[in-house]
Amino acid sequence: MDSKQLLAFALDKVDDMKARDVVQIDVREKSDITDYLLICSGNSRRHVQSIADHVAKSARHTGEEPLGYEGQTEGE
Repeated sequence: MDSKQLLAFALDKVDDMKARDVVQIDVREKSDITDYLLICSGNSRRHVQSIADHVAKSARHTGEEPLGYEGQTEGE
């Protein structure tokens, strides 16, 4: 998948989990390691952990191994 497809995939997965305050930031001109940042909120620590876990598991299921993500451990 290219970066736009990955962004659409991640947006769909956070929507599946009813994430709030979803923001996508284009950092192609500012970063050499990523094209987009996707930031979202949840209703509780457990909700945030579930969102992060859902996106990561869904990516692995399609053969895309996440290089890293935030939110799983801390729930923040």
